[in-house]
Amino acid sequence: MKIEEIAKNVSKGEDGIYYSKNSSTISYPESGNENFMQIEQDSFWFNHRNNVIIEAVKKYNKSNIFFDIGGGNGFVSKGIQDAGMRVVLVEPGSVGAQNAINRKIENVICSTFEDAGFENSSLDSVGMFDVIEHIEEDVDFLQKTNTYLKEDGLIFITVPSFEFLWSDEDKDAGHYRRYTLKSLKKTLLEAGYQIEYSTYIFSILPLPILLFRSIPSRLGFSKNPDELQRHQEDHKTKKGLSNQILQKIWDWEIDKVRNAKKISFGSSCFVVGKKMAQHADK
Repeated sequence: MKIEEIAKNVSKGEDGIYYSKNSSTISYPESGNENFMQIEQDSFWFNHRNNVIIEAVKKYNKSNIFFDIGGGNGFVSKGIQDAGMRVVLVEPGSVGAQNAINRKIENVICSTFEDAGFENSSLDSVGMFDVIEHIEEDVDFLQKTNTYLKEDGLIFITVPSFEFLWSDEDKDAGHYRRYTLKSLKKTLLEAGYQIEYSTYIFSILPLPILLFRSIPSRLGFSKNPDELQRHQEDHKTKKGLSNQILQKIWDWEIDKVRNAKKISFGSSCFVVGKKMAQHADK
């Protein structure tokens, strides 16, 4: 795979990362990648989301090159790569891109999706995992993404769900919104995609998020001065009986995704979309 033939506006640096020749402003804080690098590996949340994504990519896109857009430290890309599939990470943050190289991701582009210089109708599939909530004009962005996809190209998306779960954590992370499956489907349809599969995931998390994040945020309770430590505790995989119960729930969700069945409620939306035929020649 020759990256420069796919992304026309990048060149390879001495560190092995491909850098775009210009850069645009992003809403995601640069410190976010560094903080999450300390959380991801032992996080039940990141590991379960990875397992969902990998299962879906195997089902819908196993043989094609997968472009992980805004993929942070490469945690998703590493999972896809380790599962034997070809992947390119596109991450605008320099910290995230360097962390991905340190994780031995083979193909890393440090750039926004737009700045990389992808040609129209050149990509088989893209993934945006907890990305588009950071983009103010989400429909416009997804329409632009649509032009880069080949005929019948696929897009895989996760986003946080339900506005009633909004908290200070969303604000601090640079989120513009949370979605429902209905609103996300509407956004994708407006941007020129048909829905191949959709579901909620993290079915048991809405209640604890509401009780321990959303309601305290609305009441103006002060945040933990050590937010990183709190995140580590929230994400850490618990031991004992509680972990066994959680693992059974995660296994049940993976089985649903594997068989293209829908989960009716959860703290994240997961959707696979396909480029509509009438957009194929644009």
